[in-house]
Amino acid sequence: MALPFKKDLEKYKDIDEDELLGKLSEEELKQLETTLEELDPEHALLPAGYRQKNQTVKSPTGPFDRDQLLGYLEKEALEYKDREDFVPFTGERKGKLWLPKHKPMEQRIEEKVILDPELEEALTSASDNELCDLAAILGMHTLSNTHYCDSIGGIKGRLNNVVKGEKVKPVMDEPPNPTNVEESLQRIKANDPGLVEVNLNNIKNIPIPTLKDFAEALKKNSHLKKFSLAATRSNDPIAVGLADMLRVNTALRSLNIESNFVTGVGMQSIIDALKENDTLMELKIDNQRQQLGATVEMEIAQMLETNISILKFGYQFMQQGPRARAAAAITKNNDLLRKKRIERDGY
Repeated sequence: MALPFKKDLEKYKDIDEDELLGKLSEEELKQLETTLEELDPEHALLPAGYRQKNQTVKSPTGPFDRDQLLGYLEKEALEYKDREDFVPFTGERKGKLWLPKHKPMEQRIEEKVILDPELEEALTSASDNELCDLAAILGMHTLSNTHYCDSIGGIKGRLNNVVKGEKVKPVMDEPPNPTNVEESLQRIKANDPGLVEVNLNNIKNIPIPTLKDFAEALKKNSHLKKFSLAATRSNDPIAVGLADMLRVNTALRSLNIESNFVTGVGMQSIIDALKENDTLMELKIDNQRQQLGATVEMEIAQMLETNISILKFGYQFMQQGPRARAAAAITKNNDLLRKKRIERDGY
């Protein structure tokens, strides 16, 4: 069974295309060629140059010149004849001129205060010192603190409840960290016995390779006790290097990596390394660029429950469960240390 649209195509089977093309003029052939070369004129995702053949017949005028283009546009605008107004402008104003309404000023009538004859006589016979003392008793500090009362001297030095502004104490900026980074790195590599603490806090221009060198040098160092890297822009590769260091270093007692860019992935590597480390006693990891997440917090709590050497742990937990478990683990570790100290002292 033939479809309806196929019946309409039957009449075009015997048409001679060459005969039709021979009857077309040169302009019609160019128009047909342009139509056949259209790629996809309605495809909005394609650039304009790929939708249709370039039909520009003018020759290029040269490279783009902004000043010349602006001059040409200005010239065309000046030469363009303006449309004539149907009603010419004469400057005549029509309608009423708006004037703001003047509201009458409200006049307040002062009320006349009538006092008792005895009170009126007492106030009339009172001296200036007594009037200033009375103003201070009634809480009229604005009146009692005037130059008039101070010049009299009746209440000067006797008013302790007058609020006075305190002078703002200037807060000096914290001085920069004086630690010599290169010298500290060389001393760690040389395993200097006199170097027990390195503080690199707030030194933000330390390159990442240099921080990795610190972690690598600490693997063989046996004298450094405290290492601080707070606010040094340390990231996950530095955390991984510190994790590898914690697996082999047995001398380090305190590590501070607060206020850095360590994510949950880098922190997880440090937590895994601390499961094999039994010498580190203090760890600070708070205030990272992004939250570590509930999974990492659960791993931290589990690590603290199995690691009995950590006595101080600096981190603000976001979940209630890991927070309670970590607090209990730190308390247990400190109790164990206290019992060992009592047994060692022989009490």
